[in-house]
Amino acid sequence: MTTAAQSNSLRTPAPVPLADATTLRVGGPARRQVEAATEAEFIDAIRAADDAGEPLLVLGGGSNVLIADDGFDGVVLRDARRGVVVESEDTCGGSSARVPAGQPWDEFVVRAIEEGWMGVEALSGIPGSTGATPVQNVGAYGQEVSDVISSVRTWDRAERRVRTLARVDLRFGYRDSLLKRTLRAPSADRIWGPTPRYVVLDVGFQLVLATRSAPIRYAELAAALGVELGQRAPSVEVREAVLGLRRRKGMVLDADDHDTWSAGSFFTNPILAADDAARLPEGAPRFDAGDGRVKTSAAWLIDHSGFGKGYGLPGPAALSTKHVLALTNRGDASAADLVSLARKVRAGVQAAHGITLVPEPVLVGLTL
Repeated sequence: MTTAAQSNSLRTPAPVPLADATTLRVGGPARRQVEAATEAEFIDAIRAADDAGEPLLVLGGGSNVLIADDGFDGVVLRDARRGVVVESEDTCGGSSARVPAGQPWDEFVVRAIEEGWMGVEALSGIPGSTGATPVQNVGAYGQEVSDVISSVRTWDRAERRVRTLARVDLRFGYRDSLLKRTLRAPSADRIWGPTPRYVVLDVGFQLVLATRSAPIRYAELAAALGVELGQRAPSVEVREAVLGLRRRKGMVLDADDHDTWSAGSFFTNPILAADDAARLPEGAPRFDAGDGRVKTSAAWLIDHSGFGKGYGLPGPAALSTKHVLALTNRGDASAADLVSLARKVRAGVQAAHGITLVPEPVLVGLTL
């Protein structure tokens, strides 16, 4: 239970539109919002909501969520915990660090580069919280966060206990993990979404000590750095190159740039069986996804289905003028406007190529 001392920092802010807490800047109010400053408060708030049968939305940086205009008829829990705990550091084992779920992700990337910890430099500029990164297995420019995660401590809502999941237990895949799969998978006759069964408390990282990056795996980033694929570069330079590439695509938050009023990439890249991939048009990107499967580009499919950059303008919701994979709020869009655009794009790709795109953000009170 929450002690009197803990309740001093467990705050229940007045209801405000959730649009103010999301990068898409849409969404109505929650029935109740709670902010936790300690792990005990965080767990108590989850337990209290579950005991009362209240829907629960643990909201981090709000960068990967689309919330309905009616808002959320439940409890929105914000994690105010910050900091990085270095558990060990030596030349043989590298750096072992543990980071609370509420810590802004890019601040951790900056810390890692400053400390000479290799492995997250290409994940620079990604908005949101550290706790969200293992759920989606966040990745960009040839790196995935699963490359450097050692374990994730969670609150298991089904078993009502703290549970540590090792990397192998997390079953990471492309933009996927055990954590994400429990958004929809039933447990004890219950569907857990919009918050998974396993709520991230903190993330453990194991990083090599080096001021140069991991081998560059992404051709666009290699070209920006002027190196060959597989070569390494100073991590500081990799960060700056990645931020430059992301800015040109409208993927670095900027209040004055409506191309950044988005959830980042709205659809994941499809992974196809070999037979389905063989039916892709000539020129469609094809990447080995393992197990005989092929990954193709959602952006290419969208662009080659009649939806170019800026599609939807001058309407309230449109594709970014910089990158077709981002659905953007042009200033006064509603969640309904964005869902309508997403449906139109998905239906167009299905009609043109026979592929059904899967949304990447968590949809709260909405479906496609």
